[in-house]
Amino acid sequence: MSVAFRRESDEEHLEPKFELPIPPGPNLVTPRGAELTRAKVTEVEAALAAASDEDERTRLQRELRYWNTRAATLELAPAPAEDEIGIGSVVTIRLNGQTKTLTIVGHDEADPAQDRIAYAAPLARALMGAMEGETVAFGGKADAVEVVEVS
Repeated sequence: MSVAFRRESDEEHLEPKFELPIPPGPNLVTPRGAELTRAKVTEVEAALAAASDEDERTRLQRELRYWNTRAATLELAPAPAEDEIGIGSVVTIRLNGQTKTLTIVGHDEADPAQDRIAYAAPLARALMGAMEGETVAFGGKADAVEVVEVS
């Protein structure tokens, strides 16, 4: 029989399962981000202990490896200088005529729906180091973002 017509198993045709991607660079976090990471490890460990389905256990083990790595590598971000934007800063900006308040946080703590952006996001990178009253370039436009307030 030709090799083309032979079928060993369905397993060989499944997509490979990769580890969850870890963002490049240091794992800088706020104190809140460190707490959330540790809580996530505890949560996934509890779910894994309670899981009976093999596929669910495999998924949870993969997730636990991610969170254990993130917990082991977390570094508290240094506090930014007073009135200077850094990780942990709450900043009010004016962009395209709209005012928005954002918090700059670590990767795993980021939640754009809650106005928490990762420090590696393009807008956060543009704002880092700026001070209240300054304007910064963003999206190829000079003076595109006005820093209204930093806290």
